[in-house]
Amino acid sequence: MRLRNLDLNLLLVFDAVMRERSAVRAASALALSQPAVSHALNRLRHALKDRLFVRTPSGMLPTPRAEALALPIRKALNELQLAVEGDQFDPAQANRRFTIAVNNYAAVVAVGLILAAARAQAPKVRLTLLPSGTLNLADRLDRGELDLAISSRALESERFASQRLIEDRFVAVLRAGHPALRKKLTAELLAGLPHLAITSSGENLDFVDAWLQARNAERTIAADVPYLSAGAVLVQSNMVAILGRKLALEFRRAYPIEMRELPFDAAKLQSVMSWHRRFDDMPAHRWLRDTIVAATAGI
Repeated sequence: MRLRNLDLNLLLVFDAVMRERSAVRAASALALSQPAVSHALNRLRHALKDRLFVRTPSGMLPTPRAEALALPIRKALNELQLAVEGDQFDPAQANRRFTIAVNNYAAVVAVGLILAAARAQAPKVRLTLLPSGTLNLADRLDRGELDLAISSRALESERFASQRLIEDRFVAVLRAGHPALRKKLTAELLAGLPHLAITSSGENLDFVDAWLQARNAERTIAADVPYLSAGAVLVQSNMVAILGRKLALEFRRAYPIEMRELPFDAAKLQSVMSWHRRFDDMPAHRWLRDTIVAATAGI
């Protein structure tokens, strides 16, 4: 078919359904009615002579043709957004969505502050936050599926820019009343405690193992759990976890835990914001980055 015969608004609907895998959620994201989204999809199906999406119990499943169209359409819409937005962006009136991947640390320590700051300035802007643990961040940023990523390290490529948001130090975390709290934290004591490891944290604790090995000691990992379970597991066991201090402070709001400084100069923990350089000068994107930097400045 010829492009001049295609209503470009249909591509916005296609992109929203591709993102949401639901006509209802796509309608909400576009501020349209669900029948309007369904009607637009039917028009696009007729124009492209493909079903595009098939309803399943788990959502709208894209056909191979839809999968092939998704990336070119998303890139084209991103470039069009850049072109028409120009130098204008009024957060108080803006009605758009940003998608951000965050690691577990930032999800606990920073997300509440980021959402509050964005909401105060831009009540109609929607922030969609995704867990970064299983995502290929570089690929998602390249595809335009993410606006930003907040992780423990910068992405290593010239096509990405980055800015450090938070710096923290690691501490040993144990339940209140743990017998080890009455003793000095030494290599022998640290190695003798069962350790709780956090899955999908993205934090490299090799420095702990290296320090212990230099003293002919080795720690034992007793369990690997997600962040959501860590506090509950610690208070019901004699395990120790090596966590960022600011994260441990958040856990202490909900659980009776205590912190101890590590007996050596440990590596620093960082949260870094990364984005694709093609968004460097986009006013909306610049506002988002500035808002996040300001919101996390006091952490």
